[in-house]
Amino acid sequence: MTAASTLASPTPAPQGADAAPSAAAILRREDADGVALVVLDRPKARNALSDDMLGALAATFAAIAQDRSVRAVVLAAEGPVFCAGHDLKEMTGRRADPDRGRAYFADLLGRCAAVMQAIVALPQPVIAAVQGTATAAGCQLVATCDLAVAADDARFCTPGVNIGLFCSTPMVALSRNLARKHAMEMLLTGDLFGAEDALRFGLVNRLVDPGQERAVALALAKQIATTSATAIRFGKQAFYRQLELPLADAYHYAAAVMTENMLARDAEEGIGAFVEKRPPRWEDQ
Repeated sequence: MTAASTLASPTPAPQGADAAPSAAAILRREDADGVALVVLDRPKARNALSDDMLGALAATFAAIAQDRSVRAVVLAAEGPVFCAGHDLKEMTGRRADPDRGRAYFADLLGRCAAVMQAIVALPQPVIAAVQGTATAAGCQLVATCDLAVAADDARFCTPGVNIGLFCSTPMVALSRNLARKHAMEMLLTGDLFGAEDALRFGLVNRLVDPGQERAVALALAKQIATTSATAIRFGKQAFYRQLELPLADAYHYAAAVMTENMLARDAEEGIGAFVEKRPPRWEDQ
């Protein structure tokens, strides 16, 4: 079963043959084989995280979180740029506000942070398929995803220092994924780093030939989709939570999670299938 939809705002477009296509559609979702493909589709604007794009992403991830048919997510983009970060023209236009844009900037960055946290909180793993460049909040988006597959000519940077605006919010994701010195090098220099560096830094998992990043990410997502959604949900949530805990607390928490997971129907079925040398039949319970 395959489903497709487009979003131009926080409200999903209507489905079915009678749905009128939106000329301003900026985000596309396609579901197949338990995988939701979410595509940034604003290539002429370098897939910038505009107000509308953030709203569309928030709505899409909220819908996916409640969709039990989706077992993994691939986040991709159209055009030569994966994501150029925030829409600086849109932001600059708000300097004419009475408060010089303070309230707008705070709200925008808060909504962007909410989208990033929604990715981490999503029960399903999210895999970025990266082509071209991912800069500033676009690089943050890659770092936030659980996994990332990149074309071997992709490039990454957090260039805020070059325009007098330190990439403080992208720093949150980078500092939680990269070694500190690698993260600081990206943040302090604003340099453009190649895919080999991104792999060495731990920003991406795999490099592939240009044009193959989406297919490889989808194949990885489909592999994950064959496993128990219940086990994945337990594991993803526990992974991020234990990272913030002291070592002893992390082990205590992980043991409690694993105990609950062991009592789940899918763990009983999976272990039984392994012992009986047969394929498991997941019930996602």
